[in-house]
Amino acid sequence: MRRVVFVAGGHTEIGKTHIACGLLSAARRNGWSVDALKPVVSGFNPVDWAESDPGRLLVAAGRPLDLHELDRVSPWRLSAPLAPPMAAALEGRGLPMDEVIAFCRDRIANATADLMAVEGVGGLMSPIADGATSLDLLEAVQGIRVLVGGGYLGAVSHTLTALEVMTARGVAPTCIVVSESADPEAPSFAGTIALLAQHAPTVPVIGAPRADSDWAARAFAMISGR
Repeated sequence: MRRVVFVAGGHTEIGKTHIACGLLSAARRNGWSVDALKPVVSGFNPVDWAESDPGRLLVAAGRPLDLHELDRVSPWRLSAPLAPPMAAALEGRGLPMDEVIAFCRDRIANATADLMAVEGVGGLMSPIADGATSLDLLEAVQGIRVLVGGGYLGAVSHTLTALEVMTARGVAPTCIVVSESADPEAPSFAGTIALLAQHAPTVPVIGAPRADSDWAARAFAMISGR
């Protein structure tokens, strides 16, 4: 019954962690055991990290907020809010992609959870390690693929571009989840979903409004095969 779900973004700061946490919570409500993995994170504050991406994933997975769990979820933690290779260079560190992939594959191979959510960094083509992007990690991890789109002006273009790239690489998403923008001047959320669905007719599109979590149940049903 185990599922590995890679949560990728059409852009940076688009709501990947929000969507990953929603999927983890929905799985737990359905009696599934869950785990999470965000191997690389930048802009990380080691003094106050409860609200960081790995902190939020741990809470959604029902795990304690301690250093042992943090190391299991995000072993490569970088301070500067930059692309990870740039942030690592500022710290005089390398960020070898083969080590990131090996870590992820080992964690997945030894996982006992029914659902493992893996989150990339930034947008799909954002550099995640030396000479590699989040898309490269997605290809290495395999599993079910969730593409997160946004509700801001220009998000449809970003999402469709990401969809084209994933399809060209042979890793088309299982579904697209559109995370509602917090910007009050953003275009109509319903209109954004409808426009995206019109241009991506072969991929299910699920809207994720900020005001309710019903979307998570629908997305979970899709990735779980129920």
